[in-house]
Amino acid sequence: QLQLVESGGGLVQSGGSLRLSCAAFGFTLNNYAIGWSRKAPGKEREGVSCISSSGSSTNYADSVKGRFTISKDNTKNTVYLQMNSLKPEDTAVYYCAAVHSPICPTVKNTSGTYYHGMDYWGKGTLVTVSS
Repeated sequence: QLQLVESGGGLVQSGGSLRLSCAAFGFTLNNYAIGWSRKAPGKEREGVSCISSSGSSTNYADSVKGRFTISKDNTKNTVYLQMNSLKPEDTAVYYCAAVHSPICPTVKNTSGTYYHGMDYWGKGTLVTVSS
């Protein structure tokens, strides 16, 4: 069974840190780009960060640049999202998704960043940042 499982969410105070994990089961991440997206209450799901299948290229939404870091460990078949200096506006359900492609298909406009055409999605993990 092919699936992605996120973990690491929780409640943290503003300025704190969390590390999210995205583990793949039933397939290997070597040939997949992985994107993290988030959905806050009342808002559209937006792309946060993507790492290429090789792990050599990353990109970030402007709202998280300098605070979040995405990384990939192919030996553990897992992708991580290190989140530092968290803000209340980072509160959301965070999802990881995989696409059989070197990079994440991305649309970027005035509303935000969006990953489309992803092959697999996890069920999400909730991050709550208190002020």
